[in-house]
Amino acid sequence: MTPRDVSVVGLDRLVPLADGTMRPYINLDNAASTPPFTAVLDAVGRFAGWYGNVHRGTGFKSRLSSWAFEEARETVGRFVGADPLADVVLFTRNTTESLNHLAARITLGPDPVILTTMMEHHSNDLPWRRVARVVHVRLTPQGAIDQNDLRAALEAHRGRVALLAVIGASNVTGLVNPVHTWARWAHEAGARIVVDAAQLAPHRPIDLRPHGDPEHLDFLAFSAHKMYAPFGVGVLVGPREAFEQGDPHEVGGGTVEIVSLDRVAWTVLPDREEAGTPCIIGAVALAAAIEVYRAIGWDALISQETGLAAYAIERLGQVPGLALCAAAPGVPRLGVMSFNLEGLPHGLVSAVLSHEWGIGTRSGCFCAHSYVKALLGIDDQAALALERRILSGDRTEMPGAVRVSLGLYNRRPEIDRLALALEAIADRRFDPSYRFDPTHGDYVPPGEAAQFSDYYRP
Repeated sequence: MTPRDVSVVGLDRLVPLADGTMRPYINLDNAASTPPFTAVLDAVGRFAGWYGNVHRGTGFKSRLSSWAFEEARETVGRFVGADPLADVVLFTRNTTESLNHLAARITLGPDPVILTTMMEHHSNDLPWRRVARVVHVRLTPQGAIDQNDLRAALEAHRGRVALLAVIGASNVTGLVNPVHTWARWAHEAGARIVVDAAQLAPHRPIDLRPHGDPEHLDFLAFSAHKMYAPFGVGVLVGPREAFEQGDPHEVGGGTVEIVSLDRVAWTVLPDREEAGTPCIIGAVALAAAIEVYRAIGWDALISQETGLAAYAIERLGQVPGLALCAAAPGVPRLGVMSFNLEGLPHGLVSAVLSHEWGIGTRSGCFCAHSYVKALLGIDDQAALALERRILSGDRTEMPGAVRVSLGLYNRRPEIDRLALALEAIADRRFDPSYRFDPTHGDYVPPGEAAQFSDYYRP
């Protein structure tokens, strides 16, 4: 199987444009979420008829569902090279919940320091601020993580660094980080490493490596909805010993061995860390998506996606006035790129692409405000002034960019269509009457009144 052979749900949908016509939708917003593989939707449909709640049920459907759920857990563990004896695979809702879960459970020691970077998604920054002093590693002028500053920070806080929390690949620029090298540096400094792999896992193979390997990844978090299985499950992988001591993060059904009015004995992993009814269908869907990845093979997938990303960067570079964020030559990157068009608000550009061309992108700061502000050269004083305006309800000058993010199903003609649209926008060939809502920061063409119930009814 090649990426061209993979069937993805919804690629044939026509969407309405502002002029009343319909056009095939071009989805270039895959970094936010991906549509399901047809094989995943089929697997969900096959399983749904056998669905029952897992664990402790004696009925056939409950026992079958328990088996399928645990089979999915084993599939996920193999997918990332987890040690079935030393590691545990926990199911959550998404990467954000995985990282919050870890922040609540990890033992940090006295007066700990957590190192993270200016590149991080908020989900791999904000949870750590709740539990320890956080030090942010700087960026290079090209928008990559400054590895010299990372090494200096590890050395400066040697003996106190409990954790290095890093993103595997940026959701803003697509830059891929050498996490195994950084794992070795962290271990040399007495720290562990957690990798936010939300963007990395769908596009590059991940191998935690054996626990005795200096470049072993201690903790890993990612989401199924970015891997063509958007059915509500996330993953947290880490050493069993990190979750065996102390109380679970959430308590309630399924987390206990036995309870009395004044005593509780927690059960074993993974149940003790998965309170309540889990997302069983989501786990089954993720396992089905992993089987599709295996059928494609990483070599074919990487060849397809890197070739398309290179073509996209080349075509975007031909658009007058387009400035790509973080060119960072020589740094590996995924098919994720953010840019601005000279003299035009990013929100307006993204709106015109949608309403006049049927192209789905995303605009803003992509839950990585510190990174985007650094890429745009916004200093602390200017950032403070912007914050005051935004908090007062005025998003007129909300900083940001337009993001294009590619999936394995995107093709060159779609990139050509994007470039054609951006050239027209750069030349101001679009409806000049878009309304701006300063409260929400949205741009809407005149007469916009999409009746979504015409396209989908619950």
